[in-house]
Amino acid sequence: MLEQALNMGEGYVLDFSDRTFNDFFYETLGIDPETEGLLFNGRGTSKAKRLRSFIERAPASSVAKLLRELWDYRGSMVTRGRTAREQELEASFFTTVGRFEGASQDIDTSAIETFEPNETLDELVASIRRDLDAKKPHAALDRLHTYCMKRFASLVRKHGGGECGVDDPLHSRVGRYIKHLGAQRNLSQMSERIIRSSISVFEAMNEIRNNNSLAHDNPDLIDPDEARFIFDSVTAILRYIKSVDGRQFED
Repeated sequence: MLEQALNMGEGYVLDFSDRTFNDFFYETLGIDPETEGLLFNGRGTSKAKRLRSFIERAPASSVAKLLRELWDYRGSMVTRGRTAREQELEASFFTTVGRFEGASQDIDTSAIETFEPNETLDELVASIRRDLDAKKPHAALDRLHTYCMKRFASLVRKHGGGECGVDDPLHSRVGRYIKHLGAQRNLSQMSERIIRSSISVFEAMNEIRNNNSLAHDNPDLIDPDEARFIFDSVTAILRYIKSVDGRQFED
């Protein structure tokens, strides 16, 4: 019923072209299908197959948001009245959306992605996602720290800030990136304040990584619920920075 509502026969999705399909994902979720092979390439290359792959692989909360936006977009196309068939499609569609919203307790890992060709980075991302899928965020905190070290070093380099040294701590890398971002982008006062406040978050993450994670032989690991909160907070910052940086974030 969902596929019928979205006109997914013969590989299509509604009236999207390949370009507008990609644009819709970017505008709705901040995700570019061209750079997110892990989410979109599980079934094939048609738009319908890429959407099926995304539904199967993406966080439940992202799928629910996308489906609601697709229904709204569909509404701008559908000119026929509220027939019995249309009501049946809508009821079935939102029953499916409700299932995804009910399952949205998973941590959103859309911001934890491979941002440059690198086998070590691929394995790092995969290992973080394996622990999160197993509901063990506390076991992945040290690798989240490593991931952020790599990501902000890459961002500093891409914004013309040079290389980060091996001894540069995470919050220093974040600060260098924010300095170059502010110089190159005309951010609103609120956006700049939010991003600058993240430096203290990443500074605190250094201590968590050293004293309460599996990075060392620590007797006391952080509580899983608190680890989830840290993951949610850090990945929210990464998604926000990605949104502010726009499509150039991955170029």
